[in-house]
Amino acid sequence: MPKTEEILVPDLGDFDKVEVTEVLVEVDQNITSNENIITVETDKASIDVPSDKTGKIHSVKVKVGDYIKKGSLILTIETEAKSSVDNKKSKVNKASKDKATSNQTTDLLVLGAGPGGYTAAFRAADLGMNVTLVERWPVLGGVCLNVGCIPSKALLHAASVIDQAEAMKEHGINFSNPKIETKKLMLWKENIISKLNTGLSDLANQRKVNLVHGFGVFESSNRILIDNKKSIDFEKCIIAVGSDSASLPGAPHDERILNSTTALNLTKIPKKLLVIGGGIIGLEMACVYHSLGSSITVVELTDGLIPGADRDLVATYTKYIRDRYQNIFLNTKVSKIQTVKSGIKVTFEGQDSPKAEIYDNVLVSIGRKSNGNNIGLENTGILYDKNGIIAVDKQMRTNVPHIFAVGDLTGDPMLAHKATHQAKVAAEVASGARSAFDARVIPSVAYTDPEIAWVGLTEIEAKEKNINYDKSKFPWAASGRSLAISRDEGFTKLLFDKDSGKVIGGGIIGPYAGDLISEIALAIEMDSDAADIGMTIHPHPTLSETVAFAAEAHEGILTDLYIPKK
Repeated sequence: MPKTEEILVPDLGDFDKVEVTEVLVEVDQNITSNENIITVETDKASIDVPSDKTGKIHSVKVKVGDYIKKGSLILTIETEAKSSVDNKKSKVNKASKDKATSNQTTDLLVLGAGPGGYTAAFRAADLGMNVTLVERWPVLGGVCLNVGCIPSKALLHAASVIDQAEAMKEHGINFSNPKIETKKLMLWKENIISKLNTGLSDLANQRKVNLVHGFGVFESSNRILIDNKKSIDFEKCIIAVGSDSASLPGAPHDERILNSTTALNLTKIPKKLLVIGGGIIGLEMACVYHSLGSSITVVELTDGLIPGADRDLVATYTKYIRDRYQNIFLNTKVSKIQTVKSGIKVTFEGQDSPKAEIYDNVLVSIGRKSNGNNIGLENTGILYDKNGIIAVDKQMRTNVPHIFAVGDLTGDPMLAHKATHQAKVAAEVASGARSAFDARVIPSVAYTDPEIAWVGLTEIEAKEKNINYDKSKFPWAASGRSLAISRDEGFTKLLFDKDSGKVIGGGIIGPYAGDLISEIALAIEMDSDAADIGMTIHPHPTLSETVAFAAEAHEGILTDLYIPKK
């Protein structure tokens, strides 16, 4: 006999009300359990809400534009009632299946061993949990350590050494032109990675974390299948599967077309390299290849490089690289990519777009995409959007209370240092401790030459949100240390709330900006004002002084630069 049951809004995490943006089903439609029925919009993501029952829809109780919350009625559904005998058989069959296929159990399973994953596993083990860490690659560290942050910074260091040697010619120190031995360079890079891989393995062993190598896919909200062979049952889970490079639709498959991973494996330095995408990753690799001898062209779809950073920072950077790179094309779209014998032929679109040109290599760097769509989330009841982004609360919980998510698949910014802090919170909450992710700010760094770093509120955001702010800026041309290293193109700026005087944001451009930005981040976290920074004695002569000088400029007590009183 069919019976009518209700489907209610599940726990959506840290949201009181959400708006219905799409109704995906209609009356008399047959649906299955885990089939998406509505789409809702939060301030973090667009989320598809699945049905928890199978049957025929009797009535739909929501419409586009409605605001709903946990427990709200979405629809009613006619389901087939099971007899008590059927229910008993189902339970027996399920128990038999579980016993037959489950090879291992664990208190906490961490899926993914990048910065978020291994941090979560290690912290949970320190708190006494029995932890299993599942990683698809044969080594720990994820994208960041193996094919991202670490190897790229090694190559950027090599590029910096070349550039500094070249720059000293003006000052009476002449070196021969560098001979690039790519095999030795790659071996040095791989040795760095290997040392860190070994270190992580040792840390895992010291904490008695159970390592499982293989591709994990959820079979249910309490079980994961590894390489379609063995399964692991878990009481709690932290998902940390990260992200991957986004591909350019329509681009042919050719080894001369690179992504952020293959660009790190230098076998031959191209004479001409096109970088598609003016974001951080593409510009970092442009920096490496330029120093190694390539002629660089950058093409960006929008009207400026490094979207998200304040335009005064980007303007200084763009001016610096325009003299060094072959071309920088803004407001330009790549409309066609063809493989030809002599290279990769690229056609452009835009108001001032160039003619089609052939390049030795093309680097596609147009962002990253979450790996959330590849791990069987549909089998768990977890709410996630079409891009694989999972909504979480301040404890990093998903809507399924015993499953947490950290890192790139929780949305922007996709940064390793965000993932590690989220991971510690997730591990602590999973172990029963009280914890929450309440970081005020997350710094961003472009390890280009010159480096660009910013934290907190940008001027772009302040204007969009109608926030009244004051700005102070100290030019590095007035810094003794920057002059001593022949790098005076940069500046340091601070943003202050106009009413309270507290530091709310800041940006730096110049060498080592990524190392300097942490002081501004700490100032924001500690509710500091200009006097707090300016009265802190900074060592002289250093680049870190420029932060203090920017604060003194705001206070009107700066003596290292003459600023007329307003």
